[in-house]
Amino acid sequence: MSFLKDLPKFRDERTRRLSSWDRTGKNRDRWTIEAGAKVDLARIDGPGIIRHIWFTIGCEDPLYLRKTVLRMYWDGMDRPSVEVPVGDFFGVGHAKVNSYSCLVLNMSANLGNDRNAGMNCYFPMPFARGARIEVENGCDVPIGSFYFYIDYDQWEKSPEDMARFHALWRRDNPCLPPKHLSDPSDPEVNLSDRDNYLILEAEGRGHYVGTVLSVHNLYGGWWGEGDDMFMIDGRKWPPDLHGTGSEDYFSQAWGSQPHNAFLYNGVSYCSRPQRDFFNERITVYRFHIPDPVIFHKSIQVSIEHGHANDRCDDYSSVAYWYQDLPHKPFSSFPKVEERLPRPDVTVYPVNLPIPPQRKSSGSPIEPEMLK
Repeated sequence: MSFLKDLPKFRDERTRRLSSWDRTGKNRDRWTIEAGAKVDLARIDGPGIIRHIWFTIGCEDPLYLRKTVLRMYWDGMDRPSVEVPVGDFFGVGHAKVNSYSCLVLNMSANLGNDRNAGMNCYFPMPFARGARIEVENGCDVPIGSFYFYIDYDQWEKSPEDMARFHALWRRDNPCLPPKHLSDPSDPEVNLSDRDNYLILEAEGRGHYVGTVLSVHNLYGGWWGEGDDMFMIDGRKWPPDLHGTGSEDYFSQAWGSQPHNAFLYNGVSYCSRPQRDFFNERITVYRFHIPDPVIFHKSIQVSIEHGHANDRCDDYSSVAYWYQDLPHKPFSSFPKVEERLPRPDVTVYPVNLPIPPQRKSSGSPIEPEMLK
């Protein structure tokens, strides 16, 4: 690992920290963020690079991890390069926490506690003219305890040949049945990415470095088998990168193993000890740290929801990437009510889209069961 190889080298930077420490010298080392308020955790002038971010949060609202939004702005930009609910940014969806660790993110939670955790990020985040990190409390109650560290290096000169860190949250709740069947007589055939779940669409020069995907299983059965597809520097068929199934993209196999969390891939959260059940809630991740996906003009990252998009589960995701500025503006960020985890479905769910039927016995659910 290059950072270990370079660890003994002398450095000219100056290490700095912004934190929530109690300026009176007492032990109230936390901030209170009022309901609906936006607060800057950091305003840094000049060039530098953020090395580490740590949060832990206490709030009476059990869904604060989805209601609270983290935004980051680089070099005086008036639109964020990072816009993600806090919990999802640190690698766990569904407004939950869980102990897990990978190379760039982790959480540390007490056993049985699904609301509070220490959350860490080690993505390097360079900037030339300044950085601003903002938190918005979308809860109806104050966040009573917001603890944080933001550790960074202050540089004398602006970074050269360094892209800026980006992260964006999206959701389809639920994913919709396909509109563009490649072969209307055979819904198992998909030769397009047009109906896939879209993870990212970006323009510019950069490299894609990771995906966190959270799935709420609404139909029972195995939610995976969706192929990942990367369109680099323009749309074409076949795509530049075409995968073989959801668990394969997340570097697992024969389904998704709920207790495995590794350096670059794994499961950060699973609500059930067994998989493939109604209301299974799972978060999986794949970080392209040694193998970033390089683009020079544009990138589109998507994944089928079920094979040939034959399932309509609740999908949400975080895309992580580096690119030049200015970046293409993000779409309007979903409102609080559009971000919340949906209630559990009942067997069999009603008022949900009916996925196309497979010819095989692997159909997630038969249409008559939804009546």
